[in-house]
Order: sequence, then structure tokens, then C-alpha cells
Amino acid sequence: MPDKTLSNPTATMIELTSAKALGKAVRDARTKMGLTQAKAALLCGVGIRYLSDLENGKATARLEQALKVIAGLGLALAIGPKKPFWSKDGRPA
Repeated sequence: MPDKTLSNPTATMIELTSAKALGKAVRDARTKMGLTQAKAALLCGVGIRYLSDLENGKATARLEQALKVIAGLGLALAIGPKKPFWSKDGRPA
């Protein structure tokens, strides 16, 4: 089954540049939903310890489980092109 292309004009997109930024986004979504870590972990099919580690920005958190949490909280992770940080001639843009 191919992945779905996301197009939700009302969604707020944020650029994630670190594990800490992902953790904050997950924590913000969970608390906005009024869920404890225990309830969210159960809903997402992960352990409480894993969810805590993810929310605290643990850099070695497993991607597959992170995707389960993201989906379980009704979030989406999208990847798209970013403005290149170099020019065609190899100099910084």
C-alpha cells in the first residue's frame, strides 16, 4: 500500500531539527489531548518508558516506535525538499 500524500491546509507544520524538537512536539500533542503518558503509551502501543524517552529527546529512540506514537496521537510526519544550503557552483547560498 503506497504512503498517502498529506494535504491539510489547516495543519501547522513545524521543522524538526533535533530529537528534542520531536519530543516537544509529541509532548505538546499529548498534553493538548489531555492524556497522561500512561494512557498515551497504551493508546500508541508503546511502553511508558519509551514515550518518556521520546518526549525527553532521547537521540537513540527507535524510529518505528516513534512512528507508532506519531500516528497514535493523530499526527503525521512528512518529508519534503528543503532549500539547499549550497549553490550550483558549490559555494554556500
